[in-house]
Amino acid sequence: MLDEVDKMGADVRGDPTAALLEVLDPAQNTTFVDHYLEVPFDLSGVMFIATANSLAPILDPLLDRMEVLTLPGYTPGEKLAIAKRYLLPRQLTETGVTAERASLGDPALERLIAEFTREAGVRQLEREIQGVLRKAALEVVEGGAATVEISADNLERYAGQPKVQGEVAGRSPEIGVATGLAWTPVGGDIIFVEAIQMPGKGQITLTGQLGEVMKESAQAAWSLLRARAGALGIPLDTFTQTDVHLHVPAGAVPKDGPSAGITIAAALASLLCRRPARHDVAMTGELTLRGRVLPIGGLKEKLTAAARAGVKTVLVPGRNQSDIVEVPDEVKQLLEIIPVETIDQVLEHALLEPRVTKPVAVRSRRSSRVEARP
Repeated sequence: MLDEVDKMGADVRGDPTAALLEVLDPAQNTTFVDHYLEVPFDLSGVMFIATANSLAPILDPLLDRMEVLTLPGYTPGEKLAIAKRYLLPRQLTETGVTAERASLGDPALERLIAEFTREAGVRQLEREIQGVLRKAALEVVEGGAATVEISADNLERYAGQPKVQGEVAGRSPEIGVATGLAWTPVGGDIIFVEAIQMPGKGQITLTGQLGEVMKESAQAAWSLLRARAGALGIPLDTFTQTDVHLHVPAGAVPKDGPSAGITIAAALASLLCRRPARHDVAMTGELTLRGRVLPIGGLKEKLTAAARAGVKTVLVPGRNQSDIVEVPDEVKQLLEIIPVETIDQVLEHALLEPRVTKPVAVRSRRSSRVEARP
């Protein structure tokens, strides 16, 4: 077992990658020689299993010698089952609290999962359970309580304030703000793409630690909207007399990849058409200059993140429909998943109609005539 091979580093003392290249190559590992012992080993019969949190740091020659199996993150239901079967009994034993003295029911565990952890696995969840049981043990010892019942209502007493807030809760449809879905090494996540405009010369500014691929996606979306300005009802002088600033919050976190293409296009279209974007509709998909929506990866993790965040509707590329089968039923029951093929379908579902301001009646001071204020 080669645990976390993505954490290997090279310095003046040597590079372990070179040794692994020889160890993992079936054509060379029959006579692998350890340079310290100077003894040959036949490693051809050994099955090596390597783990990594991210494939990016692993060199391509080393990656070519491996068969990569991507393990998706656990769903909330799976985390609950793991917590009940393994984590909770283990922490009860380690903290010295018996199940008769302290009870942690399903509603409390579900709240720990949803509001106190954000991870693909259950490592942080076990830490939270451990902290809750330690507080319960202290209460039993100091207060002399016969039993401690930890419920969803009194969870803050033992776990503190929630660490994770719903991303969509409290938001409302806004002009120039679209909701997207992203994949991270710790699972899926919600992102927001914001755009504002100001007088200028038609330039677009991109901020938020965006990678080159994501910047190109923004440029492609900008060019597509400019080419379709007439059909979308965007004044042509907008692209020559207005500057646009596009920002993806969480600026300290690097972001890259093409899957935010339709989200960027929706935010820009919302801004330029003055149509609010629905906050409860999230989307993911690569966008071409012709307005086609291309497939993306990590759909299961992204849909799980959407359900966790309180999103109601998700727009996914039509060519990703085969991947929806792998999404757990408990996630699909919480979402309306709409396949889209073109940017027109995206805007149809993501944008609301323009806000219409009703004229206000104003009574003239000089006469009793009523005028309509534009």
